[in-house]
Amino acid sequence: MAQQQHSHTTTVVEQGRFCLARCSCGWRGPARRARSKARSDADDHVGSAGQGT
Repeated sequence: MAQQQHSHTTTVVEQGRFCLARCSCGWRGPARRARSKARSDADDHVGSAGQGT
């Protein structure tokens, strides 16, 4: 049986004073005050998703 691959499309969402990363797979990162840290969380998620974790 062939394994289906899911693409991971991330976005950064602002909620009040905080930002958080979200992914099309349903993953959500922690709330961050720095937008750059939320982007970094998203990049880490995509990188680890590609390794099967």
